[in-house]
Amino acid sequence: MTRRSFLEGLGQIGGTSLLLAGMEAFGMGIASAQTAPPPLQGGGKGKKVIILGAGVAGLTSAYELGRAGYDVTVIEARSFAGGRSQTARKGFQLTELGGETQTCQFDDGYYINHGPWRIPFHHRSTLHYVKQFGIEVELFNNDNDNSYIYTTQGKGPLARKPLRKMEVAADARGNAAEILAKVTQSGALDKQFGADDKALFLEYLKTEGYLEGKDYAYRGTEGRGWISKPGAGLHPGVPSKPYAFTDVLDSGAWRVLASVSEWDQQRTMFQPKGGMYMIPTGFVTKGGVGDKIRFSTVVEKIRQNGRTVDVSVVDGTGQRSVVSGDYCICTIPLSVLKSIDNGLSAPKQTAMNGAAYAPVGKIGLQMKRRFWEENHWIYGGHIYTDDMDIVSVSLPSTGWLGPKGVLLGYYQFFANAAKVSALTHAQRTDFALSFGEKVFPEYRDSFETSFSVAWHRVKYNLGGWAMWSDESRARDYPVLLEPDDRIYLAGEHLSYIGGWQAGGIESAWMQIAALHKRASVA
Repeated sequence: MTRRSFLEGLGQIGGTSLLLAGMEAFGMGIASAQTAPPPLQGGGKGKKVIILGAGVAGLTSAYELGRAGYDVTVIEARSFAGGRSQTARKGFQLTELGGETQTCQFDDGYYINHGPWRIPFHHRSTLHYVKQFGIEVELFNNDNDNSYIYTTQGKGPLARKPLRKMEVAADARGNAAEILAKVTQSGALDKQFGADDKALFLEYLKTEGYLEGKDYAYRGTEGRGWISKPGAGLHPGVPSKPYAFTDVLDSGAWRVLASVSEWDQQRTMFQPKGGMYMIPTGFVTKGGVGDKIRFSTVVEKIRQNGRTVDVSVVDGTGQRSVVSGDYCICTIPLSVLKSIDNGLSAPKQTAMNGAAYAPVGKIGLQMKRRFWEENHWIYGGHIYTDDMDIVSVSLPSTGWLGPKGVLLGYYQFFANAAKVSALTHAQRTDFALSFGEKVFPEYRDSFETSFSVAWHRVKYNLGGWAMWSDESRARDYPVLLEPDDRIYLAGEHLSYIGGWQAGGIESAWMQIAALHKRASVA
C-alpha cells in the first residue's frame, strides 16, 4: 500500500480527525520545537549568501543573516514574497498550470487564506516573528460544538442530514458511558478494579456521560441543545431529546469526535488580522528584507566551484544574468527544484525523489450574508463530512456579526484534490455549492464570488507540502539535511513540521546556524 492510498483510506474510514492523525504520522504536523532563532555571533564578515525563494524559510534566512552582517540576495520567481503563505483578496491573481487566470473579486476587506491559514499556540517559531514585527492577530476558532456534521457514507435516519456536533457528542458519549457503567456495576470489571477505584470510575462515567440516578442512565443533557430555548416569562424551555444510540452509530457522525484534540489541531489557534500574507509582509517591510529581494526572477541553473555558488537567472523582462555568492540557501520546494538544472550531487538528486508532494485544493466562497451566524448560530469552526471531495467547510473567524463573509468551501487532499482540480474554476464553484446547500439551504442563494487553488498545479510549488514515508525519512531525509558543498537546503520539507510555516522557519534556523558556524571560521 502506498503512503497516499493509506492516507486516503484513513480519510474514508475515519473522516477528518483520523486523516489528520495519519498525516501527523508521516511527519506532517508535529509540534514546534524551537522558540527563537540561533544567535549568530561574530557577524557575517562580508560573506555573500544567495537565498533561493522568498517563502517563509527564505525570508527567515535573509532576515537573520542580514542582521548578522551577511550580504544577502534573495531570488524570487513571483512578483511578491511569501511562497505558499498567500492571501486571496481583491485584485489578487493566480494562474494554475493548464488553467485560466483567476482575479479575486472579493469585496474590500474580505479574503481567504488559500495557503496556510492558522497558527497553533505551540508554533513558537512562527509567533516569534508575529511578535517581532508587531503583526496583529486574532483567535482562530478551530472547533465549534454548535457546528454541523454531515455524513454521506452512513446509514439510517441520521445520515445525509446536518447534525449538531454537540448533539452527536453528547449522545455518543452518554450512551457509551451508560453501557460501561452498567457493565461495571454488574461486576464484569471487578478484576480490573478494586472497590475504591470502581467507585471512582463510576463517578467519572457519571460526569463524562451526564448519567443520572442509581441506574446510571443517560437521558440527555442541556448541553446537547434545546427544542425551544429558555426565555422570559413562562418560558423555561424544552431540552432536546437524545437520538437512538444505534442511529448515532449507523450515521457515522461520531467519527469526527475526539475528547482530546490532535496536537496540531488545537481548538483555539491564531490568525493574522487581514490575512496570512501579513507575516511575509512583516519580513519585507518591518524586517527590511524587501530591499534584498529580486522579484519576478527565475532560477535557470545552479553551479558551484568550491569557492563560490553561481546562480543563472532570468528576470521578468527576459534579461539573463548570473548571481554569485560565497554560499547559497535553497528553499525551493523539492518538487520544483528537481526540474531545475541544479548541479547538486548524485546523492542529493536521488534523495530528492524520496519526498512526495501532496495534491491539495481549497476554495473560498464570498457570501452576501452570514447565514451561518444569523440562521444557525454557528460562529467559526468547521462543518465536518465524510465526503472526501470536500473534507470540511470552514466558517470565518473574523468579521463576526458583519454583513458578509468568506468561508472555505472545501479543503481536499490527494486523489480527491487531483480529481476536483481537473474542473474549471466555475465548475469547482458549482461543486462546492452543491455540497454546501445540503447543509445550509441558504448556501447557493447567498453566494456572490469565489477563488480556488489546486496547489499541485501552481507553477512554483507543485504541491501543498512534502510527505515522507518511514523509509524515505530514514534513507533520504538525512542526506538532504547535509550541505552540498556550499549549498544548504531549507524549507518545510526538511522538518518534522511539514505543511506548517513553523517547519520552514525552523528549518531555516537550523541551516543558517550551520552555515554561520562554517563561515565564521573560514
